[in-house]
Amino acid sequence: MTENTHRTAVIVGAGHAAGELVTSLRDNGWSGRIILIGDEPHLPYHRPPLSKAYLSGAATAESLLIKSPATYIKANVEIINNTRVLCIDRQRKSVELANGEWIGYDKLVLTTGGRPRPLSVPKTSLAEQSGNFHYLHTLGDVDAMRRQFEPGMRLVIVGGGYVGLEVAAVAVKVGLKVTVLEAFPRVLARVTAPELSAFYERKHREVGVEIRTGVQVSDVEMDRSGDAVSAVLCADGTRVPADLVVVGIGLIPNTELAQEAGLAVDNGILVDEHAQTSDPDIYAAGDCTNHPNASLGRRLRLESVPNALEQARTAAAAICGKQKPYNVIPWFWSDQYDLKLKMVGLSQGYEQLVVRGSLDSDSFSAFYLKDGLVLAADTVNRPPEFMLAKRIIAERLRLDPEQLADDSIPLKSLLPTP
Repeated sequence: MTENTHRTAVIVGAGHAAGELVTSLRDNGWSGRIILIGDEPHLPYHRPPLSKAYLSGAATAESLLIKSPATYIKANVEIINNTRVLCIDRQRKSVELANGEWIGYDKLVLTTGGRPRPLSVPKTSLAEQSGNFHYLHTLGDVDAMRRQFEPGMRLVIVGGGYVGLEVAAVAVKVGLKVTVLEAFPRVLARVTAPELSAFYERKHREVGVEIRTGVQVSDVEMDRSGDAVSAVLCADGTRVPADLVVVGIGLIPNTELAQEAGLAVDNGILVDEHAQTSDPDIYAAGDCTNHPNASLGRRLRLESVPNALEQARTAAAAICGKQKPYNVIPWFWSDQYDLKLKMVGLSQGYEQLVVRGSLDSDSFSAFYLKDGLVLAADTVNRPPEFMLAKRIIAERLRLDPEQLADDSIPLKSLLPTP
C-alpha cells in the first residue's frame, strides 16, 4: 500500500497525452483512482492517421487505438466517455460534468488538446451546418468526409499546411478533382523553406492537384437548398466550384477550462518544466500547453504527438513525486504519396539552407543553419539521416556546410565520436 492509494487523479481529455498518462501514472507508482474523462465516444486514438491511412481506408478505427481496452482494464482506469467537463472548482478540488455530476480530485491533469480553427467568412455558420463542409479533427469528421470521396467529385481544400496537403494526396488518388487554396505565397510556409514548399507544390501538381497560393477566401456560396456549399469565393472575385470543402487552417488550443478556473494562460496553458500549471495540484500536457524548452531557450506551444507523449510522462512522474524535467527537441512528420517527411527542430531564424541529395529526387535532407549551428532538418525518405539529425540538433553541433552538402560523405562521419 503506497501513500497515494486513497487519492484520485482525474484526466480531462482523451487524446495522445491522456492515453500515455494513465499507464505512466501506474508505471510511476500511482495506486489510487485514475479517472479519464473524454468528450468523444472513443478510447484515446492516434490522430495523425486520420488525414492519411484512415481517410484512405487503409486503417480501421480499432487500429488507431493508442492502447487496447484491456490495457485500461489492467491499469484499473475508470473511463467516462461522451462527456464534457464544464468547469473546475479549485477550492473544492472537483470538476463538474455536463450531466451535473461533480468528481473530486487530488491531482488534475488537463489534456484538452485543441480544435480546428474555423473559417472566418460571412456564411461560415451556414456552411458548418451543411453536409459537405468539413473540418478534420475526429474520427467522426473523417467518417463524414470519406462518404463523399467519390471519383469526379470536386474537392476544395482551404489551407496548404500538413492536413490540407495530406487530404489532397489521398483524395486525388481516389479520383477526386482537387483544388488547394492557400493564403500564403507558398504551401507549408510556416514550417519549411521555400525550396521545400516548391518541391511539394511540384509533387502535388504532377498528379493533378491544382494549387493556388496567395488566395484569400472571402466567403462560401450555398446551393439553392441552402443545405450544401456549391462554391468557395475568393477576394479577387474568383469562384471555385465545389462538391465538398475541407478546411485545414490551424488549431486553437482548448484553454477555456483552465482560464475560467483562474490558471495562467498565454497561447496555451502555462506549465513549468514538470508540466505543472500555476496550481500545484493541476498539471497539463499536449497541444493545449505552453511550456519552457531549455534546449531552445524559450517558451513554445507545440502541436505534435511526440510532445504530447513526453509531456504526459513528465506529468505522471511529477505527480508521483519524481522529477523528470521536460526538455525534448520537437519533431514532426507528414506522409504524402510515397514521401515520408520527417522534421526535427525549429527552423525560424535560419540563415542558410543546405541540401544533401537532390530536390529533383524523392530522397534528400535539408538542414537549416545559423552561423554553422544546425537549428533544424527536414528529411524526405531518409530515416537514417533523420535519426542523425535529431542527435545533431540535440547536441547543438556546428557542421561545415560544404561537407554537409556533399552526399558522398556519410553524414555519420561528420559527427564527433560519442
